[in-house]
Amino acid sequence: MTFNGNWKVDRNDNYEKFMEQMGINMVKRKLAAHDNLKITIEQTGDKFQIKESSAFRTLDLDFTLGVTFEYSLADGTELSGSWTMEGDVMKGIFFRKDNGKQLTTTRVIQADELVQSYNYEGVDAKRIFKRA
Repeated sequence: MTFNGNWKVDRNDNYEKFMEQMGINMVKRKLAAHDNLKITIEQTGDKFQIKESSAFRTLDLDFTLGVTFEYSLADGTELSGSWTMEGDVMKGIFFRKDNGKQLTTTRVIQADELVQSYNYEGVDAKRIFKRA
């Protein structure tokens, strides 16, 4: 599938403002903006294996499209939600466990980049990854 492969963060767009809206403190925002995140994606049918590796943590995550699962962000924020496919776009709808607010995430391949977009409480951000 088109998402399969190794990806390394290349640049961010409005990511710090997004993290601020999420309630992440300034020190963690500054560190996260330079986390050197690498993602490995393996898709088999509707099942995904994701490995995230950054300066802060390594996480292995398995999920099936359309099936709700639990997930914790690097800052400890706990979420519950699921990913679906809408055409060529992966769309994740997650709800924070602490306040019930919705976080929407999409992943799409544009040119040879993986563009991961976020929306939380009206603030949009992007992280753009290049193949590693």
